[in-house]
Amino acid sequence: MKVYVINRKGRPLMPTTPRKARLLLKSGKAKIVRRTPFSIQLIYGSSGYTQPVNLGIDAGYENIGFSPVNENRELIGGELKMLKGISERITERRKYRRTRRNRLRHRKPRFSNRRIEKGWLAPSIQHKLDTHHRLIHKICRTLPVRTVTIEVAALDIQKIKNPTIVGEQYQYGEQYGFDNLREYILHRDGHKCQNPNCNNKTDKPILQVHHLGFWKNPPDRTDRPATLITLCTKCHTPKNHQKKGFLFGWQPKLKSFKGETFMTMVRWRLTEQGRNESTFGYITKGKRRELEIEKSHHNDAFVIAGGTTQTRVVNPLMLEQIRRNKRSL
Repeated sequence: MKVYVINRKGRPLMPTTPRKARLLLKSGKAKIVRRTPFSIQLIYGSSGYTQPVNLGIDAGYENIGFSPVNENRELIGGELKMLKGISERITERRKYRRTRRNRLRHRKPRFSNRRIEKGWLAPSIQHKLDTHHRLIHKICRTLPVRTVTIEVAALDIQKIKNPTIVGEQYQYGEQYGFDNLREYILHRDGHKCQNPNCNNKTDKPILQVHHLGFWKNPPDRTDRPATLITLCTKCHTPKNHQKKGFLFGWQPKLKSFKGETFMTMVRWRLTEQGRNESTFGYITKGKRRELEIEKSHHNDAFVIAGGTTQTRVVNPLMLEQIRRNKRSL
């Protein structure tokens, strides 16, 4: 366990032991500035001696691994679990804002002053990108980080879905060759009811397309193939849509490529167009196998930072984003 130190001017120094930090606080030579991770600030001047620290970031769609290391030890390490449901909250905010503005009788028209800046990202994607940058900035304010290395990736979604795709086949989407969306969904599900407990013994049951997210708040009723599934008429009933029915809250495991799409979109924004160094997943995987370290976001970040035989932290710091404010009184 280490206590992190910054000097009188706010510049990060090397961490110290809890005993020395306790003596500095007791003698009035330092003050507490942060609880997580526990950090103190010196009130008197210091030599400012530091060792070079390399920070490794395992970027991700839901979790971020981080690990700053120097020549001898890992100074801090852990994972950050990001906040979910940003799109739903944005929809809720828009609903409240519309209601509030519709109550104004003489509100000036503002439909012509909407401008989208170059490089604009969807708010849910921008939130995750900002979370990565905030985490890096917070660690750099805590430790004397010299270099930041981030694992990035450019993923071919069509290649993941179809490993044999080549040439002109990239011009055809997943619904190519089907007359409509319903025909594609039935073909994808093999013209069978996807309820594992279906008791329909009919040889040729009547099949329908069901929206998986009808029960969500706000409901997810988009016509994306990932939100649709095949059910027979005996399973797709109004009774099963109620709260006690199996369709309410039912989420079959359909492959989602949100994480892969996110990494492809923001890979160069994460490295800030060359200011931070970048590496790739296959390099991290090979080094992790050589060191015989199990797969985790924290361990990947340790390898990305250049960790080999350094002393590891015993208790990784597990962080989780929470909602700061709510719209309820």
